[in-house]
Amino acid sequence: MSEEKRGLILYRLQQAEESLADARLLLNQGGSIRGIINRAYYGMFYSVLALLIDMGRGSAKHSGVITLFDQYLVKSGKFPTEMSKAIHKAFDLRQMGDCREFVDLGKEDAEETITNAEKFLREVNRYIEQHYGE
Repeated sequence: MSEEKRGLILYRLQQAEESLADARLLLNQGGSIRGIINRAYYGMFYSVLALLIDMGRGSAKHSGVITLFDQYLVKSGKFPTEMSKAIHKAFDLRQMGDCREFVDLGKEDAEETITNAEKFLREVNRYIEQHYGE
């Protein structure tokens, strides 16, 4: 792997960790449920971008990135279907919170999204360490 790709993977993982840390901070400080879910989702999204870098895959749309994750990393058995379900649910909650009017998202939604994002990032980091020595 080139140093450029390695650097970009590390950058995306850093973005993922920062986004998840922001979600935790918002939860602990009484931030908006919408903001918590948004940041937790982005933690998962950035980590998928990190995975797709070495594959030479990408998409201009979030749904496209998730589809690539499912197609190349879940269907192949590299990651469990639970991870696919987690990012799909987080994506849907984020879409509802960011784009629809009068959506009632609860604290339980935010806490579950953070928990799922933490597990998601742990699995992605484990995979990258095993396959790329990071």
